Amino acid sequence: MWNVFTAHLDVLWGFLVAFAVVVVLTPAVGRVARVLGVVDEPGEARRMHRRAVPRLGGLAIFLGIFISGLAFLDLSGAYRGILLGAAVATAVGMADDFRGLSWWAKLGGQGAAAAIAIHFGVYIDRFSLPLLGVHELPFWFSVLVTVVWIVGMMNVINLLDGMDGLAAGISAIAGVTFAILALELGRPEAAVLSAIVAGACLGFLRHNFYPARIFMGDSGSHLLGFVLAAVAIQGALKTAATVALIFPLIVLAVPILDTSFVIAKRLKYGRPLTEPTPWHLYHRFRNIGFTQRRAALYFYVWGLVLAGGALATRFVPFRSHGEWHLWPTALVAGIGLVVLATSLYMVIVLEILKLGRVRAWAGRWRADEEEEEERLKSA
Repeated sequence: MWNVFTAHLDVLWGFLVAFAVVVVLTPAVGRVARVLGVVDEPGEARRMHRRAVPRLGGLAIFLGIFISGLAFLDLSGAYRGILLGAAVATAVGMADDFRGLSWWAKLGGQGAAAAIAIHFGVYIDRFSLPLLGVHELPFWFSVLVTVVWIVGMMNVINLLDGMDGLAAGISAIAGVTFAILALELGRPEAAVLSAIVAGACLGFLRHNFYPARIFMGDSGSHLLGFVLAAVAIQGALKTAATVALIFPLIVLAVPILDTSFVIAKRLKYGRPLTEPTPWHLYHRFRNIGFTQRRAALYFYVWGLVLAGGALATRFVPFRSHGEWHLWPTALVAGIGLVVLATSLYMVIVLEILKLGRVRAWAGRWRADEEEEEERLKSA
């Protein structure tokens, strides 16, 4: 793996350039957003911030990805389509940040971004699973599945973006993981783009972690959802790896599970699927007394554990040449149990049971956070 990495140092340079561009440009974008009045005001129950925060940070993330992509990607084929689709996704999100779009207008814009990517050859043409092997998909079905995947991920990341640093941090973890997987699967271009996404997200996190000085807005969440969906296709789903279908689902499990819980609750209580509600996992964490900083760190750990599980399925040789190997299989099973236990802890113990001890600990953390807020205001 190290030899593969040293042979493709564009992965590292793309990461660093994207990081630097976003770190430098984000404050300027924030000032422009304030001048233009693109500011997120506090007040609604689902909002966690207590003061007005500019919400056009997605523009800085886009510039970081776009500039780095022009420098380090081969733009003769699929990756030209990804950058063009990313521009459309960002534009649709910016329009929503500025004026607010109806759900059907946003859906149409998301579909247009997906259509551009598909036109340039970014689509799911096969799936592969252990024991089932590789199966080619009819073109019409490939297009349908790809549109659902890309549009779905754009909305999943959008729904995750409700707490300081959460969407950027989880996207950074996903970007690093996809970069490693793509390199190992012989997809260096996908690895470079994944690393660029990770660098842009970490650069933005410098300004977005609690207390956030800027939000990414729909422009950022639409952009990240689109690009992560695209690199998952190019870096994993188009390969013949026996667990290629599982990689993206494990890596992106945090936003997918969060969105699934919200949709289930809206259906349960008869609320429109497009109506914003304070029913996300991070809202429930706040309700049991977690601070934003502590909740974000818990989600990061969860995302890292899931990423470790995805990498283990590829790098631990539990099955080769059609034969299962005992100790590698036991290791992968053990890692799988850790992933499952962590997920159950996050979803059941913290979100559903709301243990009193957790509330007591989180209450102390919230007091510390409020004290820190007062210190920052007085400074």
